[in-house]
Amino acid sequence: MINLAGRDILHSWGKFVFTGVGLGLLIGVTLTMAGVYRGLVADGRALLDNSGADLWVVQHGTLGPYAEPSQLPDDLYRRVLALPGVDAAANVTYLTMQVRHGGRDVRAMVVGVVPGGPDAPGHPGFLIAGRHLTRAHYEAIADVASGLRIGDRITLRRHTYDVVGLTRRMVSSAGDPMIFIPLKDAQAEQFLKDNDAILQQRRRTTANPELNRPGVPGLLAAILGTQTTTNSVNAILVRLTPGINPETAAAPIRRWQRLEVYTRAQMEDLLVRKLIATSARQIGLFLVILALVSAAIVAFIIYTLTLGKIREIAVLKLIGTRNRTIAGMILQQAVGLGLIGFAVGRIVAASWAPFFPKYVLLVPADTARGLGVVVALCVVASLVAIRAALRVDPAEAIGG
Repeated sequence: MINLAGRDILHSWGKFVFTGVGLGLLIGVTLTMAGVYRGLVADGRALLDNSGADLWVVQHGTLGPYAEPSQLPDDLYRRVLALPGVDAAANVTYLTMQVRHGGRDVRAMVVGVVPGGPDAPGHPGFLIAGRHLTRAHYEAIADVASGLRIGDRITLRRHTYDVVGLTRRMVSSAGDPMIFIPLKDAQAEQFLKDNDAILQQRRRTTANPELNRPGVPGLLAAILGTQTTTNSVNAILVRLTPGINPETAAAPIRRWQRLEVYTRAQMEDLLVRKLIATSARQIGLFLVILALVSAAIVAFIIYTLTLGKIREIAVLKLIGTRNRTIAGMILQQAVGLGLIGFAVGRIVAASWAPFFPKYVLLVPADTARGLGVVVALCVVASLVAIRAALRVDPAEAIGG
């Protein structure tokens, strides 16, 4: 029996292969978009893993520190540290900003961490080069994704920092590389005004008769002194004693300290459900559009190839070939085209993924699901061509 699918593929293999490559590029874009979504989720989880915290204590009524601004006094951690079940507690600040290095800017999340080394919450757990922060000021540890190297000097607003260590996969939920600096420096960079703003504020304060009372010596100096210092942080990272239930430890902080506390599960839900929800919906819609475009392309190609073999199909019907056999041949051709396209798409997605500015994570489960969807779309797309083939009159084989 003549295999129409195989015969047609061998007869016009160049056209078939190039069509499969074109379809594969489209499938590669689809797989890459799915990888971008997986990368967003992976970045969010990496942010939580790298913090080394079991609880995040933030300002009451906020979703901070990653989803909303949060501001706490920096001495509050002592009360948290005294609670039962708390093994370690550390202040931390987060600020996403442009970091100047040489003649270029790097978008990064600047993290202020307390002294204590890699075992303290908030510190990078490992380095791939250099050393940890040992000085109280003007040192930094950068993620390699920032493009910085050991010995580089970076500028954060008014101060210059030396890069003394490098780490890897320390990124924000948006994929921006992290730069770790001492907490005091981070507080100054985030909460203190620049020199011009301080000068203007001093002028306004001095001109205010309520604050500059001649009969109260020292009042104005005390007020001016508070304008050049800060005691605020964004959050307190809490590590619990092994075996302690996070909800049990969080309950007294919420009740007695009047603060918001998030467990690991709650914080992960916040990052995935709220921070990247819009991006996820956009990527999902994009995937649906790409799937429909792929199905339309496969349907058009198979339909065109089938119309080009009308006489051969008529001959098959004339010699008594069953419709089921003809439909199976067209279906094989559609599925074969889909498999070639999927193989090409998987290869190109893996090839160009490292060059994306954001993290692209291609997981085997998505690959398996993608293969199933491609085969299903090819089956559906072949129905139009099968319907056209079954309506061919056998008389066309003899020119009727």
